[in-house]
Amino acid sequence: MTELAIKGLQKFRRNMDWLTSVWMLAALIPLAVFVVDQDNTLNILTTAATALGGTLPYIAAAVLMIGYLKATGAETAVAKAFEGNEYRMILFAALLGGLAPFCSCEVIPFIAGLLAVGAPLSAVMAFWLSSPLIDPPTLLITAGALGWEFAAGKAISAVALGIFGGIVVSVLIRRGAFAEPLRPDTSIGGCGRGPSPFEGKPVWKFWREHERRQMFFNASGDNALFLLKWLTFAYLIEALLIDYVPARLIASLVGGDGLLPIVTGAIAGAPAYLNGYAAPPLIAGLMEQGMTAGAAMAFMTAGSVSSIPAMAAVWSLVKRQVFAAYLSLGILGAIMAGVAFQSVV
Repeated sequence: MTELAIKGLQKFRRNMDWLTSVWMLAALIPLAVFVVDQDNTLNILTTAATALGGTLPYIAAAVLMIGYLKATGAETAVAKAFEGNEYRMILFAALLGGLAPFCSCEVIPFIAGLLAVGAPLSAVMAFWLSSPLIDPPTLLITAGALGWEFAAGKAISAVALGIFGGIVVSVLIRRGAFAEPLRPDTSIGGCGRGPSPFEGKPVWKFWREHERRQMFFNASGDNALFLLKWLTFAYLIEALLIDYVPARLIASLVGGDGLLPIVTGAIAGAPAYLNGYAAPPLIAGLMEQGMTAGAAMAFMTAGSVSSIPAMAAVWSLVKRQVFAAYLSLGILGAIMAGVAFQSVV
């Protein structure tokens, strides 16, 4: 009886996972529109399909780039940024945070290893803050949805936020904060997926090895499905925002001049837990309804820093005061990024 109950529970969970999957949610959106507003269903689907079609070249480039980075083992080169002078480390860690091909799972053993061998928390924080904001694939998706001006602004904001956070943490450490930042039960090698990123060297000509060629095709295929899934869902949500959310409402909350719309955007973005690939289409919809460029940048920055994978990677490794510093620096940095971006566009 116990085994039958366990098998039944496992089957129920698999069914629930399928029912709550992103593909299912994407399918339910036009179905719901058909039920409540049948005449507008085709318009919603056309709007979403047109936007997705315009982004497909960026998706293809992003998929190939992810496949290449994974197949070459490029992440093993990132550890080189955490050597030498502390402020040099902060600068390079912030830069590499926007280039490293890490998923949230891979960040955990990488950062645990860095902290365990004595890498300064300031440089680690710089990497942590910039990493969820941008990477090459996210840059391409953002450019496709919001234009290269916004994508470049987000990339610059990511690096600037990393440098800002790293320097602030360095100053606080000199004043006695963050002694022994790692949790007592932290061990290197989280997720149990593959070797430590410190092992081995990148193989840039990966196509010479069968195993790495297979890794390239697997990574490319998996990420193509991942991006199509999230972007289909996001563009459907964008179509709903454009059609059903009054522009005056968005404009009253995050429109107009001054600091308040930007602060509101950052505060609203922090609990939004935005997926870095799904966020740009949603932001495009909000901007079309009246959200200012500065508020949009603050919203996206805060949402990326506070995304569940990004927060989980930090929470799983460090003590609460370090986690609190990460979130506080992320939200403050989001406001600063919004103010800066608003002043130059």
